[in-house]
Amino acid sequence: MDYVLFAIIAYLLGSIPSALIVGKVGYKINIREHGSGNLGATNAFRVLGVKAGAIVTLTDILKGTAATLIPLIPLFDTEVYPLVIGLFAVLGHTYPLFAKFKGGKAVATSAGIILGVSPLLFIVMIVTFMLTLYLSKYVSLSSMITGIVSFIVSLFLKDIGIMIVIAALTVFVFYRHTENIKRIKNKTEPKITWM
Repeated sequence: MDYVLFAIIAYLLGSIPSALIVGKVGYKINIREHGSGNLGATNAFRVLGVKAGAIVTLTDILKGTAATLIPLIPLFDTEVYPLVIGLFAVLGHTYPLFAKFKGGKAVATSAGIILGVSPLLFIVMIVTFMLTLYLSKYVSLSSMITGIVSFIVSLFLKDIGIMIVIAALTVFVFYRHTENIKRIKNKTEPKITWM
């Protein structure tokens, strides 16, 4: 029963459409009608700018972190595994109840759930992402490489739960970037201009 309750809360947290809210409140723009139409941080950077993109990224990360930490609140006497609950925040972000089930690509929220249980691994993820982004200028490629590197690093943490969750998240991120992979191969994938 605990898993069901926490999973629902996590999914609802993940469903908060950060990019849509920031676009409408701060810029009077429906971000779904601009750029890629995606509700992730990348489109927020592209359409709304660096400041808005940073806000969306931070918010999406914290959605995952908050969902993962909920079972750890002392008020709850539960044996629920936090990362499993975090996965529902990722599903909420990707298929949000509050935005017609069309959300982002799961990258920032996935990083957020890792932050909740392994800050050191989260730092590795951020460094890998930023370095790859600086070198390639592709957000999509940076996201996928970060997933691979994170999985490799997780093998040394001796935590089977983290390893399985990161493997699942990496596969999911690759799945969500199927079209990006095709565009990278065809050299039509947009590159960032702000770094």
